[in-house]
Amino acid sequence: MKRTQLYLDEDIWKALQIQAHQTRTSISELVRRAVRDKYLGSSANRRKAMQAWVGIWKDRKDLPSTEAYVRQLRKGGRRRRRLGI
Repeated sequence: MKRTQLYLDEDIWKALQIQAHQTRTSISELVRRAVRDKYLGSSANRRKAMQAWVGIWKDRKDLPSTEAYVRQLRKGGRRRRRLGI
């Protein structure tokens, strides 16, 4: 965790004080939550975004075959050299 200092307008500070008192938490925690929600989004939204990337290159025709690439690596004896065989 990193420490930072913020300058807040009086009305924002007062609103945060009231909310912190009502929720029995700190102003710092309220600010962290607000920033997390605004810039990181919810975990459900992050998960949805990550799932959108799964398989994104599966239909690309301009890329070599992954299977052929792995077979070439194995055929090259890289593993045997690494193991000293």
